[in-house]
Amino acid sequence: MRYAIGVDFGTESGRAVMVDVADGREVGTAVYRYEHGVIEETLPVPGRAGRLDPDWALQDPEDYLRTFQVAVPAVLRETGVDPTDVVGLGIDFTACTMLPTLADGTPLCLVPEFRPDPHAWVKLWKHHAAQPEADRINLVARSRNERWLGRYGGKISSEWFFAKTLQILDEAPHIYAAADRLIEAADWVVWQLTGVETRNACTAGYKAMWSKRDGFPPDAYFAALDSRLEHVVDEKLSRSPRPIGELAGGLTDRAAGWTGLAAGTPVAIANVDAHVSVPAVGVTEPGTLVAIMGTSICHMVLGSELRSVEGMCGVVEDGILPGTYGYEAGQSAVGDIFAWFVDNCVPGALRDEAVTRGVDLHTLLETEAGRLRPGESGLLALDWWNGNRSVLVDVDLSGLLVGATLATRAPEIYRALIEATAFGTRVICDTFDQSGVAVRDIVACGGLPERNRLLMQIYADVTGRRIRVSASSQTPALGSAMWAAVAAGARHGGYDTIEDAAARMAHLRDGAYEPEAEHHATYDRLYREYVRLHDYFGRGENDVMKTLRRVRDDATSGVAPQPVATDPSRG
Repeated sequence: MRYAIGVDFGTESGRAVMVDVADGREVGTAVYRYEHGVIEETLPVPGRAGRLDPDWALQDPEDYLRTFQVAVPAVLRETGVDPTDVVGLGIDFTACTMLPTLADGTPLCLVPEFRPDPHAWVKLWKHHAAQPEADRINLVARSRNERWLGRYGGKISSEWFFAKTLQILDEAPHIYAAADRLIEAADWVVWQLTGVETRNACTAGYKAMWSKRDGFPPDAYFAALDSRLEHVVDEKLSRSPRPIGELAGGLTDRAAGWTGLAAGTPVAIANVDAHVSVPAVGVTEPGTLVAIMGTSICHMVLGSELRSVEGMCGVVEDGILPGTYGYEAGQSAVGDIFAWFVDNCVPGALRDEAVTRGVDLHTLLETEAGRLRPGESGLLALDWWNGNRSVLVDVDLSGLLVGATLATRAPEIYRALIEATAFGTRVICDTFDQSGVAVRDIVACGGLPERNRLLMQIYADVTGRRIRVSASSQTPALGSAMWAAVAAGARHGGYDTIEDAAARMAHLRDGAYEPEAEHHATYDRLYREYVRLHDYFGRGENDVMKTLRRVRDDATSGVAPQPVATDPSRG
């Protein structure tokens, strides 16, 4: 028997999954919940006073190492697998999640003099405080007619690599100067495992404006952003990212001690959580959208041609699978919206009812919301509780609920929020289709498809597309294990191509969610209204959401309100 281990680094935890290379059977799983989770309020630094500004989201890199030290040994104990039977180790990561380090890989937040500075810490994917820098990146690119901007739907997000880099330079130039390397967390953990710094082509392509044919934008572009940034690629990155599926190196003795695996065990080049999920659900050809559904949603599509699609997160040649163009889009919050509602907006009577029934609140709300017909709530929402990633690429947008009355109940709002996220996915599907990238059906994976049947049926009814669901409960980790098997190669018990691995290791559940014609017709009516609201509030006709954000920021910072100008002709 031969096995591969996939380690999936998520937003709140890291998990290690042991997979049988022969058939993809998951024989064991262990989870390490990050000690410091998502750092959004204060740094975990004794004596450091002060709260983080809004829209910050940081992490502690030592939580990533503890994942290797806790979860991998635990899965070995659980399964009883001999470490010498593990042919390879693969990792996937949220992205763009990046950090500054010294030349030897030491994170700056672990250097005592820099530890109190938030810019020395890991900036998580959902760190949105770099929006001014993203705006500048886009403005300068448009002014210079930079062709690469089209590969990102015409707009770089505040979540991406160089927006976060530029924020460090703008707000903490001493941190930027001290950073010998700026690196994706995905590549940093592989560096810690192998002792060799490597960069993966997936994150470089989708998050750092690199392409296989053209490389990074020219130095002159970076100089136009800021003269200090002119040589950032040569000084702090690498011009030679490695293709996914290649061998990064073998486990060092130190990493073998952390994990319990044999020194020299092959480690695959790093990858992104959403992207590894595509072959893990058996998708190896164009036409099927893979939706990785959890706190947010990533939408992945393969194409045979290079197309420009509004608001996509990127299109990268060989970015998901060799020989194809990989398209990525996404929604910044989905499960997070439902969690926010349950945590903050559910009345005590429903909480008591959940306890009486012996179910959690999400289950109760799903049951009650499922009794409603499409449109029965009289509600419509915009799903921008954490901004809009695709297709508007604007983190300054916020949520909206229309149609509420004194008779509105919590299950109705819960259903409206589910419907809003489904409408957001339909916007993405329709935009791909209209741009010549076909989306005929959908395969879903992640925590939401496993737990919420109502949500999946609503998505099928709204999009008008059949949805199948991954058989794996740990799809990204399975995908990482598959890429580990490819890095090991057939000669060492793995596979020579990802297509060979997918044919043997990827599985879908039986059955599918089929759109119901009557429900789809109702949702078509609601979708037209959703698009009207989407364009009215999202494309500049009404900027009230941004005004509210500015007023909030002024109030938070103590800026005195400005007097409102009045029209003297009105008396």
